[in-house]
Amino acid sequence: MGFINNLFGKNKSEKTLGGDQMLKIGIVLGSTREGRVSPQVGAWVKELADKRGDADYEIIDIADFKLPLLGEPGVDASGAAAWSQKIAACDGFVFIAQEYNHSITAALKNALDYLREEWNNKAAGIVSYGSVGGARAAEHLRGILGELLVADVRVHPALSLFTDFENGTVFKPKDVQENSVNQMLDQVIAWSTALKTIR
Repeated sequence: MGFINNLFGKNKSEKTLGGDQMLKIGIVLGSTREGRVSPQVGAWVKELADKRGDADYEIIDIADFKLPLLGEPGVDASGAAAWSQKIAACDGFVFIAQEYNHSITAALKNALDYLREEWNNKAAGIVSYGSVGGARAAEHLRGILGELLVADVRVHPALSLFTDFENGTVFKPKDVQENSVNQMLDQVIAWSTALKTIR
């Protein structure tokens, strides 16, 4: 049982590190459109995560970086270097993924495509939302992360626009979702700790 507990983060006190050794986990907001609700979801995840004390959690908003369509000529891609540095500094991620037309947003796919080695050998959890909890977006994202050598964890908080949001715009998650987020983070921390040893 000790191996299983360690693998899935059951012994949280043993996983807690301090100072420079603390894991850095980026909470990536996957939408940039006007009127988005991802900042609400990201803030909620960070609030829950910060209570754990097992990592340094930071919200990373794609909208804060100038990342035009990859390869488009004559555009300002000056944010690419800062994006690279931000992602390279992380040990793991939580992606806030919205479902647009049965997949992830173009902004998130573009941001993922900008980098390669910065993603490699890190772990990630997914918190998705949409009319069916963003499940189809999460499954597409898993395939992309696999190609980038990001190990995505099994537990997946899936938020419904009908039951976890008021009028589709005000985030009011059901109580059960908090437990799901913590189970996901248990796995992200365990896997991020393990993968750090091979980078």
